[in-house]
Amino acid sequence: MKRLTTGLLAATATAAALTLAVPAAAQAATTPVAASTGTASSGYDYDDYWGPVFSENHKAKAKGWIGVEWNHHQTSNEVHVRGKLYDLDYRTYNQGGKCAYVKIQARHFEDHHGYWFKSKNYKYCGAGEYKKFHLYGEDIAAVRVKVCQIGLHSSHPTRCGDWEYLYTTESE
Repeated sequence: MKRLTTGLLAATATAAALTLAVPAAAQAATTPVAASTGTASSGYDYDDYWGPVFSENHKAKAKGWIGVEWNHHQTSNEVHVRGKLYDLDYRTYNQGGKCAYVKIQARHFEDHHGYWFKSKNYKYCGAGEYKKFHLYGEDIAAVRVKVCQIGLHSSHPTRCGDWEYLYTTESE
């Protein structure tokens, strides 16, 4: 037992020494870089991870990624919103359990009156699991998302969280 303890202490000391010997630059290389840098490796002029965004009662959530690519003249763009919608409500439907619901809205460049021209909703019923979703749009000035719950056979979401802005042209 004493030999095992001595061996473990030696291994721990060696690991600690190696950790201290690693240069700070090498450690920094393993730290994730903020995705909003628009690096050449992403292929997008702007990209960022978003979320998690929750329903009011935290029984549904969504999180994901947004990427924006501009043309050479900065007059047009393409926007991709990808994400996962999680159903966190483990109650049965008889107990009041509901499905997860996410609403994504996009506003066009030309609209200065607040009209959200592109809207897409996703619903997922499957406690503890998630559903992937994707929204694509062109000439987008802003994107926002809201997470709610919705009944299995309902068309009216409830327990909605606040709108979260994922992107605006002013944010670049």
